[in-house]
Amino acid sequence: SRVVPIPGTRAWLLEANSLYLCRWLRENIVLNKKEFLSRLGQLPKDEIAAFLKGLFDAEGCVNLNSHQISLCMTDRYLVRIAQLLLLKFDIAASFYMPKKVKSEWSQSYAILISNRRSFEKFIESINFTSEIKKERLHCLTSVNGKNGKCTVMSDEKVFYQPILGITQVKSDEEFLFDLEVEHPDASFIANGFVSHNSRWATHGVPSDINAHPHLDCKGKLAVVHNGIIENYLELKNKLIGEGHKFRSETDTEVIAHLIEKFYSGDIAEAVRRAVKLLRGSYAIVVIHKDEPQRMVGVRCDSPLIIGLGKNENFLASDVPAVLDHTKDVIYLNNHEIAVLTKDNVAIKDPEWRKISRKPSKIKWDISQAEKGGYKHFMLKEIFEQGRILTNILDERCKNGKIGFDELKISAAALKKIKRIAIVACGTAYHAGLAGKYMLEELAKIPCWVDVSSEFRYRNPLVDKETLMIVISQSGETADTLAALREAKRHGAKVLAICNVLGSSIARESDGVIYTHAGPEIAVASTKAYTAQLSVFYLLTMYLSGIRNTVAPAKLGVLLKELKRVPELMEELLAEYKPDYNLLAAYAEGFKKYYHEKHNKTFFLYLARNINYPNALEGALKLKEIAYISAEGYPAGEMKHGPIALIDENPWVVCIAVKSKTYEKMISNIQEIKARNGIVIAISTEGDKEILHHNINYLIEIPKVEELFSPLLVAIPLQLLAYYVARAFGYDIDQPRNLAKSVTVE
Repeated sequence: SRVVPIPGTRAWLLEANSLYLCRWLRENIVLNKKEFLSRLGQLPKDEIAAFLKGLFDAEGCVNLNSHQISLCMTDRYLVRIAQLLLLKFDIAASFYMPKKVKSEWSQSYAILISNRRSFEKFIESINFTSEIKKERLHCLTSVNGKNGKCTVMSDEKVFYQPILGITQVKSDEEFLFDLEVEHPDASFIANGFVSHNSRWATHGVPSDINAHPHLDCKGKLAVVHNGIIENYLELKNKLIGEGHKFRSETDTEVIAHLIEKFYSGDIAEAVRRAVKLLRGSYAIVVIHKDEPQRMVGVRCDSPLIIGLGKNENFLASDVPAVLDHTKDVIYLNNHEIAVLTKDNVAIKDPEWRKISRKPSKIKWDISQAEKGGYKHFMLKEIFEQGRILTNILDERCKNGKIGFDELKISAAALKKIKRIAIVACGTAYHAGLAGKYMLEELAKIPCWVDVSSEFRYRNPLVDKETLMIVISQSGETADTLAALREAKRHGAKVLAICNVLGSSIARESDGVIYTHAGPEIAVASTKAYTAQLSVFYLLTMYLSGIRNTVAPAKLGVLLKELKRVPELMEELLAEYKPDYNLLAAYAEGFKKYYHEKHNKTFFLYLARNINYPNALEGALKLKEIAYISAEGYPAGEMKHGPIALIDENPWVVCIAVKSKTYEKMISNIQEIKARNGIVIAISTEGDKEILHHNINYLIEIPKVEELFSPLLVAIPLQLLAYYVARAFGYDIDQPRNLAKSVTVE
């Protein structure tokens, strides 16, 4: 091996041609890369610059067509570190994950530098060794480049360079060492670095210039923010009048300039003064170049947690982001300010009084937030549903009795309840609709279901005799949280069904039942939905027991039938273990038909009684991830409008399991077939009658009591959406325009 100095720096390049030395380097440097890389930020700036120069010399590119400097590698963590280190030189870069062209290739990750100011800072602080790259970089900052071929870079537009060709080349080397990321990264902050997935802003068009983090005028202060600042225009106009220069269209940049206004050497004090002027919802994290070992976070109606590590502490919007580093977390409450160094955490209230709070221990681990061999998180989470239901039943049902340790609302109080209001959004709303059927049938309590965003604005008639059940996977859904507070103002008892321990909704409710479904990574909810349904079944039986609306013997029979469902789920899922299966074939058939009809076809979902919410949920899943127009309807309403849509275009999913409305569903199918409609029927295994009705596509579920059929019907609906989205090649886990937790109105 040999050591070669890098001219003009205090850094050197090690070249090795010894297998033994390579193995030693791999064991002592590569396999400990996180510890090695996390210390880079503490080096002198010229050494950091030399490190970045080495990366960009080896893997960097200057793209004249797209007006960008890019760095692309297969090590996500290393690319992230490079993105954060660039901030030390006032260089803003966005994170980008190119789509894999071939499934067997390693996933690559890139950072893109796309504005002229950052180009100039890059030339000044880092630059390239290659004269060719230097010349190309000079073009990006020149008005009239060499031979008139270069143009000035606009800060307002980003042009992505088209791929002209891709070739896979086999290396001549026998041994290659490539750093691999062991699990997905997420937004986190550590050791003075800010990483925020370069998220798109709520305000302004999606572009690099509107993506986080946002900087102040001097480029010394960086802010990431989740939420909406409602009075940002008022603040922005005032700050512009004071001489501040804005680069983006976002509300977030106002925060950076506002903190800059109050900064006089103490970033925490500046944040405290700035947030007093903000109206809206926010989780904010701030770092400052002059205080590199401190970071400050504050929240109001958007989630923010602290992760407690060894010689490192973290701020994140959700637990999975820090699970690779720690299981000890502290949940911040509204208006609390956290000041972190790598060795210390201080929590203060708005009046700067110290707050002491014990950390919570997270009981699930990072392996639950990994794909585990599945192609997508959504598919993994679909296949986890049988195990999750087993865990829920084992935890809540002991010695033949149903119990909820964390409920905190006494049986005596529940007996006095005269009505139940269920409030939720999206998938959770559909679970609530199914819960209404259960509660009214068994517990005999009048029940209504409302969309959270509508509840708070219509003067709801709730009082101290009302039990309000709020449902949220994340426990941070903004509209549901607002509805909860509105109900409490009217004196109602509030019970939360939630997946995340310590979340805002869980903390502010009178009682909570956790679903314990584990982390749900895919944006489209699957396992959280069936977990919520499962909790509703148990809660309904519990209320039926204490209110004496169902005989104990019948409750025992129902509970026994519910305990069969996890095994039936596993039996059903086993049919779809092979990568190419019945639903995958149906999806490919739909894709072909869709193109033949010039993209005019769509889906209609029909069901009755307790499976009607599943019709809504199936349509929602398809819309979310496959971008196909889809509507869910109660089948009895078909003649009141939807039948006008029936011809050879729509694919109609009919949930026709054995039930008290089975014959009526068969009549609906006959009406559809009479108009040349294409029918996908979900039926009970062994149902021979349905075969006589010229069904185009048939999906069978195991036989189960009608009351519990939604748990099984949900699975093929989820899988159908998954395979249609996969057939079209869409990003299943992260569909466009959607967020996992909707923490703003």
